[in-house]
Amino acid sequence: MATGLFLFQNDLRLHDNPALALATQEADHLICVYCLPVDNVNRYPYHIDKHGIYRKQFLLQSLNNLAGRLSERGQSLHVLLEHPLNVLPELISQYNVSMIYTSENAGVYEKRNWHTLKGRYPYITFRQISTHTLFDRTELPFDINESLPETFSKFRKQVEDLDIRSPLTTIAKLPPPPGRLKAFDVISSMINPKLLADYEGGERAALKHLEKYFSSEAPSRYKQTRNELDGWENSTKFSPWLALGCLSTNMLIKHLSKYEKDVECNDSTQWIKFELLWREYFQWYAHYHGAKLYSFSGIKKKNPHTAYYPERFRRWSEGNTPYPLVNALMNQLRQTGYMSNRGRQIVASCLINELSLDWRYGAAFFEEHLIDYDTASNWGNWQYLAGVGADPKENRHFNLVKQKEIFDPNGVFIRKWGGNNHDGSIDSVDAADWPIY
Repeated sequence: MATGLFLFQNDLRLHDNPALALATQEADHLICVYCLPVDNVNRYPYHIDKHGIYRKQFLLQSLNNLAGRLSERGQSLHVLLEHPLNVLPELISQYNVSMIYTSENAGVYEKRNWHTLKGRYPYITFRQISTHTLFDRTELPFDINESLPETFSKFRKQVEDLDIRSPLTTIAKLPPPPGRLKAFDVISSMINPKLLADYEGGERAALKHLEKYFSSEAPSRYKQTRNELDGWENSTKFSPWLALGCLSTNMLIKHLSKYEKDVECNDSTQWIKFELLWREYFQWYAHYHGAKLYSFSGIKKKNPHTAYYPERFRRWSEGNTPYPLVNALMNQLRQTGYMSNRGRQIVASCLINELSLDWRYGAAFFEEHLIDYDTASNWGNWQYLAGVGADPKENRHFNLVKQKEIFDPNGVFIRKWGGNNHDGSIDSVDAADWPIY
């Protein structure tokens, strides 16, 4: 009787999960695990914690929903508050695990953990399958280990006409866990019932939103509304569930294609696919470039003319700059865990160009707070805006006055999010007096 271990990562779902489907086919018994290291044990780089309150809440809700769906099928989700390399060896030894499964992850640290496990246990069968992308690496018209188109435009031209596989059906039955394995609920006590948010984490909420969105007329006007700074209906709002894998990209494409067939195919519906291909590009960008995703010079050989100024970064983070629109957007992020795509471009441009700050601190702040944080999309987009990524331009400098005139001409958004509450300065001391870090 073969015992398998499934390590959940960014694939918190039972629909269209090829990695879990394979484990279901091959294992007689299965242990389902998610490793959730306790926050604040070690500070992450760039003076952040890994999970802000809204990002953490969304993750916990997603895990709780997954645990419930597994329970309905006679399985258990073991949420372990330790690093996988510290806790998985005990499970492997205790339950004589002979097969380990996981979804492919673009993160550098996740890859290192996987390769370390493989090195420690050469007698165990390791299976890793793509579940976070539209395409498997074998379906791409280039070898991702050897090359990647240097711009999104070149990538899009090579993949936009490829067939996209249909999503797998929801897994109805799973192998049971080993008989003596006991499950403990550590999630419920960590969820804050008083923390209200627009988003509810989990596969069930993701599929509900998917049905609701494509039952409306919103897809037909997406291109006209996507740059609005506020408003639930103005963008698709799928990104948080996509980031944690509560929703499959292939399932989203399936619903989009059905909408285009049954309702309407126009520039807006095509733009939704266009942006999903951008997401796809950044996933393979992260796989290909690895640790360069976090490098100051990005994938270029020239460093930006920026640095880390503690006071300026604090003011940007707290929404206390001379730029009311930027302040409002940063307040919105801290108070909700979300910011529109246009808003992210505006505040990133301010950090890099107006405040001359190291772009990596902005990317890390987003990592802490965004409920839709995705390693590849977040760090790839920040590189793009800093001029050190997949972009032929040196940088993308947004005129903040013009952005305000276009997207908040009457100051409604700024007033709603307290953007005018600032002291009007950037630096309180002369440069010569700044501390050295």
